[in-house]
Amino acid sequence: MTGGVQMQEIERLIERLEEAAARLRGGELSDEEAAALVEECASLAARAGMEIERRSRGEDSAALGARAGDQDPLSGPQQDTLL
Repeated sequence: MTGGVQMQEIERLIERLEEAAARLRGGELSDEEAAALVEECASLAARAGMEIERRSRGEDSAALGARAGDQDPLSGPQQDTLL
């Protein structure tokens, strides 16, 4: 999954959370409907958290991969100066 797709998924989850919050604030739901919506919000928030974590790990991995190119796998970081 690319960064753009991940951000779209996160934004979609946030929109759904905002919609659910508006419905809860509206006060027109029965107790059972409100409880179910709160559970859905918890699930959506958990999914958003996982997407954010996945995105964070992906960016960290890309940054580490770029830095790894500066290292010799057997001797470690390359030295610019001679000893």
